[in-house]
Amino acid sequence: MRTRRTPGPLVIAIEGVTKLYRMGEETIHALRGVSLEIRRNEYLAIMGPSGSGKSTLMNMLGCLDTPTAGRYEFTGKNVASMTDDDLADIRNREIGFVFQTFNLLPRSNALHNVELPLIYAGIGRHERLERARQVLDSVGLSERMYHKPNELSGGQRQRVAIARALVTRPSIILADEPTGNLDSKTGVEIMALFDQLYEQGNTIIVVTHEEDIARHARRIVRLRDGLVESDETV
Repeated sequence: MRTRRTPGPLVIAIEGVTKLYRMGEETIHALRGVSLEIRRNEYLAIMGPSGSGKSTLMNMLGCLDTPTAGRYEFTGKNVASMTDDDLADIRNREIGFVFQTFNLLPRSNALHNVELPLIYAGIGRHERLERARQVLDSVGLSERMYHKPNELSGGQRQRVAIARALVTRPSIILADEPTGNLDSKTGVEIMALFDQLYEQGNTIIVVTHEEDIARHARRIVRLRDGLVESDETV
């Protein structure tokens, strides 16, 4: 039986958020007034077909993009009033990103790939190596930390990416199609790891178009045509 953790304080609050893109003479309405609240210890999936706005919403939640209109608050602070340095600090310290394409440095071993966010954060060498080793061990890669990405399987590379997301001890893990480049068996293993991270108290947001992946979450938000079509507890 799957457990449900009690959600904690509000982390993200977006209200009436719209996003417009201009493509030549055409205006694309990617988001059309989306409102959403996400609390600590939630496990949320954002679903929708291509063009539904889920990638735009993910970029918004990850402070990679800003809304055309509406309000976005992260831990009670208005994102619109933040400087570029403030936003970079949130991306580096508060949000752990996991991408479909892994985004690992090909010439660096797993340990260096994982410690990289801590270098940007100004953490000393001894502490960052210790933390990188700990998170690699927590995702089952203690014996692969000196291997480069081309010496690892797809599943192992995604585990390195997850360890890198965890090493800064972020408020939120934001995963974009985390099993998209993996075979189905490896995808099941990666989602089992996300389940485990949720049980340990992490806040997880997974963006996916796959129903079986979304069903690992405890809440599913479905987008269509830039609007929230449904918001259901699983």
